Amino acid sequence: MKQAITIAALAASFISMGSALAQTQVGQPAPQFSVTDTSGKAVSLSEFKGKYVVLEWTNPDCPFVQKHYNSGNMQAAQKHAGAKGVVWLSVNTTGGAERDPKLSAELASWVKAQKATPTALLMDGGKLGQAFGAKTTPHMYLIDPAGKLVYAGAIDSKATANPGDIASATNYVIQAIDETAAGKAVSKPVTAAYGCSVKYASAG
Repeated sequence: MKQAITIAALAASFISMGSALAQTQVGQPAPQFSVTDTSGKAVSLSEFKGKYVVLEWTNPDCPFVQKHYNSGNMQAAQKHAGAKGVVWLSVNTTGGAERDPKLSAELASWVKAQKATPTALLMDGGKLGQAFGAKTTPHMYLIDPAGKLVYAGAIDSKATANPGDIASATNYVIQAIDETAAGKAVSKPVTAAYGCSVKYASAG
């Protein structure tokens, strides 16, 4: 019961904050970045110019992330995106430990065990997350081929950690990808992100 209350509190506490930050960014050029992935390779947004790019903030220990990975929902979204030529970049914001080889290896092993198919898993020390205003795991973003942010917010419409809610939820990321691929405007460009808080290093 205590865990359920904590999960609900986490979700509620970031709904308004995530939405407010997203509203200031959607429709504007996405921040440029170059971040090292789990293999030690630098990955830059500029190398994907002309393509759609999804950013997915993730943390294997978060119950909300587990909801989408243990059920196969996030992997299905990655495959859907890949079939349309969309680049998928998962991001782990580590609070300053982006060059930790042990953590990189652990996260790479987790991706493999989950049979996930992101283009890369980026090890962010905090600058990338702060540039996008990422507040939760998961927190999702879609960038169009012109480099403009066209979606920011939740993975879906059910802000719970219960995998049983997935079937009846609207997957906002897939919806945004499909709408833009069809030449339409994203019908829900901003939604309220939910999940566990992204950990940033303290200012002091």
